[in-house]
Amino acid sequence: MTSIFQILMLILDVIWFIMIAHIIMSWLINFQVLNLRQPLVAQIWDGLNRMLEPIYGPIRRVLPNTGGLDLAPLVALIAIYALRIILINNAAAFY
Repeated sequence: MTSIFQILMLILDVIWFIMIAHIIMSWLINFQVLNLRQPLVAQIWDGLNRMLEPIYGPIRRVLPNTGGLDLAPLVALIAIYALRIILINNAAAFY
C-alpha cells in the first residue's frame, strides 16, 4: 500500500510541475519573451495545452466569466495541493 501512496504523490507532483510550466510559459508568451511563431515554442505550447485542457475545461465551465483573466489554473493548483494534503493526512491508511 505504501507504493500506491507514493505513486499517487508522484502523479500529483508531475501534474503540479506541468501546470507551473504552463503558467510560466503563458506569462512569457503574453510578455512577448517567447514567440508562438517559433516551431519549438508552438509545439511545446500545444502539447501543454492538450495535456491540461481536460483539467482546465470542467473548471472553466463552472467559474464565472472574468474577461481576459483565466482563474482555472489557480483553482486547479489549489485542488492539486488540497489532494496532496488529504493524502498526506491519511497516509496511515496506506501503511
